[in-house]
Amino acid sequence: MDLTNLLEATLAGLGYELVDVERSGRGGLMRVFIDSPKGIGLDDCTTVSHHLTRVLTVENVDYERLEVSSPGLDRPLKKARDFERFAGQKVRVKLRVPQAGQRNFTGVLKHTRAGTVELDVEGKAVAFDLANLDKARLVPEL
Repeated sequence: MDLTNLLEATLAGLGYELVDVERSGRGGLMRVFIDSPKGIGLDDCTTVSHHLTRVLTVENVDYERLEVSSPGLDRPLKKARDFERFAGQKVRVKLRVPQAGQRNFTGVLKHTRAGTVELDVEGKAVAFDLANLDKARLVPEL
């Protein structure tokens, strides 16, 4: 089973969403970022860490250290449903291939349709394919 699928299934059973997983180059450190509608606290991270430690051992996943945390205020957006969920919020996007000579955009997330995301960048609508997305993060409003 693919690690991402394993983590998504396990976390869904616990009532959490997998936001992202990062592994160090040698497989030593595994960082798992989780979220839930009620937010994430220290107790949530502890619960998930204990549960994942057992699951990863049973599934023979090689790692030395596990870190579980919330995605933070500048949460990454990875999936189409992330873009739908955070519509109306300010985001920072980096594209793989430049569009109109530009790779980085910051604007208000308008909507997602058929694999396309639209931002309002200083009053102008900018649309791009999710397939061209390199990175996207929420921009915290302080």
